[in-house]
Amino acid sequence: MRPRFTVLAALATGIGLGLAGCGHQPAVTSHARQEGLATVSASQADPASAWAEGYCAASGGLVRTLATLPSVNPSTPQLATQTSGELMASVVEGLNRTSSALGKLGPSPVAGGDASRNAAIAQLNGIRARADDVRRRLDSSTDPEAAKTALRDARTTLDELDRLDLLRGLNDVPQLAAAASRIPGCQDLVKRPR
Repeated sequence: MRPRFTVLAALATGIGLGLAGCGHQPAVTSHARQEGLATVSASQADPASAWAEGYCAASGGLVRTLATLPSVNPSTPQLATQTSGELMASVVEGLNRTSSALGKLGPSPVAGGDASRNAAIAQLNGIRARADDVRRRLDSSTDPEAAKTALRDARTTLDELDRLDLLRGLNDVPQLAAAASRIPGCQDLVKRPR
């Protein structure tokens, strides 16, 4: 299971409206919805649980960042471009914080944990690099066609975030997955709304 983000759907819609204001209809619909915020529990019964709890706390930080992203104002192409750039800057900041927090966890107490965490960090850093590229293009865009392309790319980046499986690094390692199943903060990340 993976957290999904309602806020991303709304933001992607705003970017789509900005594209529509530029004369283009959005090409992709985000399927994002938010499913919970992480909280760190006090129980750290064993090293695997403590490490999994730290992993979930770092992942929850990204969820909180995405839940509080600035709004896209699609009322004019210029405002859509400007506010999308601000949104991408927040995304970049949140991805940086999450990657850093995951990197500071220290060595995994179980085999496979470090490789899974490193893969998650690499994935986050790849998305961050693409989001930062989009942000730079939006911030410096003076050409309407370049702005339209950057807005489409911003939407693609949000869709990529929507597909991100924050807990895959834990779920790929059975001992860490079992530990995560006992940690409320991790369970908050996978709860599905009824």
